Amino acid sequence: MAGRVMFYVQHLLGIGHVKRGAVVARAMVDAGLEVTVVLGGRPVAIADYGAASLLHLPSAIAKDETFRVLLDENDIPIDDAWKAERKKRLFAAYDKIKPDVLLFELFPFGRRQFRFELVPLLEAIHAQAERPRIVSSVRDVLVQKFKEKSNQEMIAMATDYFDTILVHGDPSLIPFEATFPLIESIRDRVRYTGYVADSGTGIQPTGDGKGEVIVSIGGGAMGEDLLRTALAARPLSRLSDKTWRLLVGPNLSDAILDSLVKAAPIGVIVERARPDFPILLRNCLLSISQGGYNTLMDILQARARAVIVPFSAAEESEQTFRTRHLVDRGLVHMVETPDLNPERLAQAVNNAAASEAGVAEGIDFSGAETTAGIISALAGVEARGVTK
Repeated sequence: MAGRVMFYVQHLLGIGHVKRGAVVARAMVDAGLEVTVVLGGRPVAIADYGAASLLHLPSAIAKDETFRVLLDENDIPIDDAWKAERKKRLFAAYDKIKPDVLLFELFPFGRRQFRFELVPLLEAIHAQAERPRIVSSVRDVLVQKFKEKSNQEMIAMATDYFDTILVHGDPSLIPFEATFPLIESIRDRVRYTGYVADSGTGIQPTGDGKGEVIVSIGGGAMGEDLLRTALAARPLSRLSDKTWRLLVGPNLSDAILDSLVKAAPIGVIVERARPDFPILLRNCLLSISQGGYNTLMDILQARARAVIVPFSAAEESEQTFRTRHLVDRGLVHMVETPDLNPERLAQAVNNAAASEAGVAEGIDFSGAETTAGIISALAGVEARGVTK
């Protein structure tokens, strides 16, 4: 009998959490698990969940990069009535799925705005005579919290409610304690999985991207400036005679897409982000991108030359922290967001183009498969085709 997994995924601004969750969900299905992904954000067309079942809660997104105001599906700030309805729907989903393993993406190390529904659910589950195993799925680097109270609350929830903390990283590159120094309190629950990376298996390869400069911004909510700076940097760089392909994320409007298309000169392609992004990176001459987890893993697996401009608005420290580690390993080049202008980007492109592509020797990219094996064991079933 297949183990049942309920996988709670809530994205608020970008789409990185959704895409990583989709890769993990597919791996769990491939391992023979019965997976239902419970989604709390707006649909992301390029996220492929394979044969996993999807259940949509009333959606919430962040108004801006501060994450202080959450909007409902009609762009209206959420209120107590909305919270009550969503909590009711979440409890109904749990009762319907009856999972052997309940997996939370990021929580309790993030998504604390959703404690109104998650803490009551966890309390109700712990009051049951028999309960599922409860697991947190968290990336390698956290946004650094400078308030001791926030860190202590994370530890308290992890200790009170969670059996296992799956860290999707490799401690030989970045140990979890580098951005979460209180790990000793929960170290016995932490298991590293390796990095979750989309290999592009199953995507029909094409010649697109061959010899091109690929400019990408992930979901794109905060990426317009990078796209426009790339357009201005192209004629200043040594790759001005190459085709540049700008990938516009789904969170940028059609109006912005149209304006970029009109601004693009001959030799520049502007189009929506594509599900075959890993293939484009394998083919490309050079990648320019923001520094999200998924994009960096795709770049490292593709062994692409890369210039990274990490998103760092408000208190967002994650992308810059990870990118600096990769720069120190000689794997990528970086332009920090406050320094971004056409001249600096063009110089970084020149430097990257003149360098050998970084080779990510020794970094573990088995995160999805390893996660599937761990979840299968927690569900009490043997994972199909998982060797680690």
